[in-house]
Amino acid sequence: MTQLSGLGTRDRYCVAVLVFLLGLSGLVMAEENPSRSQTNHDIRVEPGQKVGDLSCINCSIYIRGDVAGDVFALHGNVVIDGGASVAGDIATLFGDIRVANGGSVAGDVAAIGGAVRRQPQAAIAGDVASLEGKGWLLLLLLCPLVILGLMTALIVWLVHLYRRRRTVAAAA
Repeated sequence: MTQLSGLGTRDRYCVAVLVFLLGLSGLVMAEENPSRSQTNHDIRVEPGQKVGDLSCINCSIYIRGDVAGDVFALHGNVVIDGGASVAGDIATLFGDIRVANGGSVAGDVAAIGGAVRRQPQAAIAGDVASLEGKGWLLLLLLCPLVILGLMTALIVWLVHLYRRRRTVAAAA
């Protein structure tokens, strides 16, 4: 308040109105492209509808409109119809990604445990990665466990080796 004390009453009102309008414009921008998240219930973006980021757990995402952000589905599919667009990236874990003719994705597309299927007239500007099959997730989950098991076995072996040498040295 000390920095505003040099301003007149009218100037203070102008600053207050300006701060209010800036805050209001942030709310309007947030309402323009709201983000959506769902669990166990499909998300549908209809034609002419604009949304922000989309995330879905144990459900699928059907896009017929415009997405201004990223799209993620865990154990679900992402389907982009003709005329629909996604400005960000798309990622699925245990799900497929399908892009129809006329659909566009400005970012990267990645499916782990699923497939990326695109028709010839579909546009994907970024990289496309697909690790089909459920074996990849099993591999991704088991690798750290195998490494942890090997490290534990090494520690146990070193402790036994140390105790054995200590016992032999005490007996001599």
